[in-house]
Amino acid sequence: MINKEVSDRLREIARLLEDQGANPFRSTAYLRAAVTVDELDRPVSEIVEQEGIDGLTELPGIGSGIARSICEYATTGRMSRLDSLKTGHDPIELFEQIPGIGPTLAHRLLETLHIDTLEELEMAAHDGRLAAVPGFSRNKTEMIQAWLDRILGYRRPRKKTQAPTVEVPIELLLEIDYLYLTKADEEELPKIAPKRFNPSGEAWLPIMHKTRNGWHFTALYSNTPRAHQLNRIKDWVVIYFYDDQHHEGQYTVVTETKGLLQGKRVVRGRERECREFYARRSSGLGAGQS
Repeated sequence: MINKEVSDRLREIARLLEDQGANPFRSTAYLRAAVTVDELDRPVSEIVEQEGIDGLTELPGIGSGIARSICEYATTGRMSRLDSLKTGHDPIELFEQIPGIGPTLAHRLLETLHIDTLEELEMAAHDGRLAAVPGFSRNKTEMIQAWLDRILGYRRPRKKTQAPTVEVPIELLLEIDYLYLTKADEEELPKIAPKRFNPSGEAWLPIMHKTRNGWHFTALYSNTPRAHQLNRIKDWVVIYFYDDQHHEGQYTVVTETKGLLQGKRVVRGRERECREFYARRSSGLGAGQS
């Protein structure tokens, strides 16, 4: 049954991507992975348990991004990527599934570290930021690290040499941000109905899929408690990215409220590159959006 559940969800992701106008490559990738799962002679949960993410990526048609989604489902019974495409990402609900994290700590993660994915939480756990959040003792942090190792498929040593981290160029992220804000403002995008802060179930959250320079992007407003609290719902834009070599991740773009970049669109975590980008543009050496 687990294989059918996984393949059904992969097909649902493919359908949603197609309905929302995403690049056909992405929906095809999920369909191909669904066929692979259907043809397995053992449960995917067994592969995750015994071989981790490497066991999945060695299967035909399954890259690291889809493998992470399968690992997540095998461990928690949900796929964050599917949730994002259907009703908007719900990081509180996601974090609450982690042993030792309840509603209070889940909200604290968002408000203190501004993170909303398991991958970002893993980085925070390993670089020391998580330990600085009230309520996260050393023992709790180590427990969360162990749980994330399991769900993200990192329990076992890598069999393959890891490719270097690939970053989306800053000017490309700002271009996607500009396109999303413009099209959302002009009511040119399909809308989804987020689960959170939406008691009427209204489909109000615009979602945009776009392909540029070999990268496939999904952009939507941030629907987090912090964004609502600061009245930044239609300012903070979350951009998910994915390429044909299975590099993936996400960034949040905001309007800076202080310092040299005040009033400009800035990619969180890449402020230095944003300063350099705007400096080049002001000197006539580059182009982009403000």
